[in-house]
Amino acid sequence: MDLRSLQQALLNPATYPEHPVKVEFSETHISLLFFTENYVYKVKKPVDFGFLDFTTLEKRRFYCHQEVELNRRLSTDVYLGVVEISKEDGGISLDGKGRVIEYAVKMRRISEDVLMSRFIEQGKVTEEMIARVAEKLTSFYVAAETNEEINSYGKPERIRQDTDENFHQTRTYIGLTISRRAFEAIQGATNAFLRKKRASFERRIEEGKIRDCHGDLRSEHIYLGDEILIIDCIEFNRRFRYTDVAADIGFLAMDLDYRGRRDLSKHLIDSYIRMSGDRDVLEVLDFYKCYRAYVRGKVESFRLDDPNISPGEKEEALRRARRFFRLSSGYAAGLLTNGR
Repeated sequence: MDLRSLQQALLNPATYPEHPVKVEFSETHISLLFFTENYVYKVKKPVDFGFLDFTTLEKRRFYCHQEVELNRRLSTDVYLGVVEISKEDGGISLDGKGRVIEYAVKMRRISEDVLMSRFIEQGKVTEEMIARVAEKLTSFYVAAETNEEINSYGKPERIRQDTDENFHQTRTYIGLTISRRAFEAIQGATNAFLRKKRASFERRIEEGKIRDCHGDLRSEHIYLGDEILIIDCIEFNRRFRYTDVAADIGFLAMDLDYRGRRDLSKHLIDSYIRMSGDRDVLEVLDFYKCYRAYVRGKVESFRLDDPNISPGEKEEALRRARRFFRLSSGYAAGLLTNGR
């Protein structure tokens, strides 16, 4: 069954065992999401971006299970398990009889009213909320796995593999979402920092700061309810999770900058340093903010090539990509100016 036929089948309330009144739908560059009153079902698209490969059913099954296991670290009771999507006699069912044609991650649906991104839009995020997030992350990083293999991902040459990949994958967007001048400036600043600050990266390894982190820490993945819940970590490529905690928390700090809340970004980092004692994070923080902003510009650029996205959505993706690349360019200029 092709992806759009599956989408239509999963938009039918009769497909679901809980018999919802209606099914809502959303889409990212790698997933289809179906929302019932109480649950969310996430289906992975059969795509290959190089850093991510969901092209076979077996790979999608594996990464669905990985998503559940890894995300339970920061949101214990949200990720309920993996369900089979089956086909029999022309009909589609979840955990029913027939041939398994797809898999979906089943999650408890949480009210979007408490999303950090929504609170920011409404001007409701407080410093106390940010401190609670920093506390949750500090505890998470202390407990997160680290070993010799994970440490190897903190070496400058390994980081250079990721940044080189970013530049390679965005060359086709020069003149569209990023100017050649910005592209070359960010690339030059990135490579110079990795070369000149090698000792800083090696010290981070010695201090045990390279951990199995979240990898995609953004405000739309954080719920500010009675309990802080953080979802949607990177399951599809461990080299995006095996990273310096500075890259992880720097992602959220960058996201707050992007949303015009540099005050909250500063409070996040100040709170993290106070709780963790990790003052050396400042030596590499701006580098990782530059890197993470570039990644977001790249991902939004990818959406321009998705044939399943409407022209209006592509226009919004174009706007976001340009903003992220401008933000990355600003961090890059700071790296050269401040020598940090």
